[in-house]
Amino acid sequence: MRADYDTLAKTIASLTEGETDEVALMATLACEVHHADSRFDWTGFYRVVAPELLKIGPYQGGHGCLQIPFSRGVCGAAARTGEVQLVADVDAFPGHIACASTTRSELVLPVWNGQGALIGVFDIDSDQPDAFTQEDAEQLTAILAQVFGRL
Repeated sequence: MRADYDTLAKTIASLTEGETDEVALMATLACEVHHADSRFDWTGFYRVVAPELLKIGPYQGGHGCLQIPFSRGVCGAAARTGEVQLVADVDAFPGHIACASTTRSELVLPVWNGQGALIGVFDIDSDQPDAFTQEDAEQLTAILAQVFGRL
């Protein structure tokens, strides 16, 4: 099953309308996105909690790493550069952190609030190689902007 992004965006907009708590919004997005697509093995947020440091936030799936410095891994690269990381093969990514041994590919998107501050990254892992597309990145970036851009 592949995500129907139009329906997903409408569902998330409806569920999050009027909500301003970052953690509540992250929990809702992690759940809805995780269950929208069978490629998504682990879906969750790492929150910026200190300079150059991410800590695990709401997620769906097995355990995640508890903290990730901006200097390490795919999530750290997304936080450090402010750019989407679309990784077809995590084993080929320099400095990849293996929080789960089953992860084969990964999509990590920076999460910005309405003031343009980085508040975290949205991390999606798949047990399939080359699972993510540019369309996934664009559609999920738009959903994140719709929800967190109003904060």
